[in-house]
Amino acid sequence: MLEWSAAIAAVAFTILVAYLILTLRRVMNTLDETKKTLSDTRNAVNGITEEAEELIHTANQISVDVKGKMKAVDPLVESAHDVGDMIQSVTSSVKRAASQNHTPKTIHTQESKPVQIKLK
Repeated sequence: MLEWSAAIAAVAFTILVAYLILTLRRVMNTLDETKKTLSDTRNAVNGITEEAEELIHTANQISVDVKGKMKAVDPLVESAHDVGDMIQSVTSSVKRAASQNHTPKTIHTQESKPVQIKLK
């Protein structure tokens, strides 16, 4: 009877070892797939990082370019503003003069005939 018990224990141990070997192989396969996936992910992230760095560099160049162009346009905008102020001043002066005096004004030109302009 002791022999049978030892034989059953040996068979059970063999089955247990075989099951553990199969389980460990599956775990190893899963770990290999995980390792490959992580490697692929690292490569993808590195590629995205390089593209992002290029994009940031390009955005910085565009920003510097736009700032330079804005500085170049600033005097033009200020000049246009000054011209607008002068036109408004002339218009105001003409309106004041027109409201004070309704008599026709004569402007002498190089021609022999005087030109008369009526201001309202």
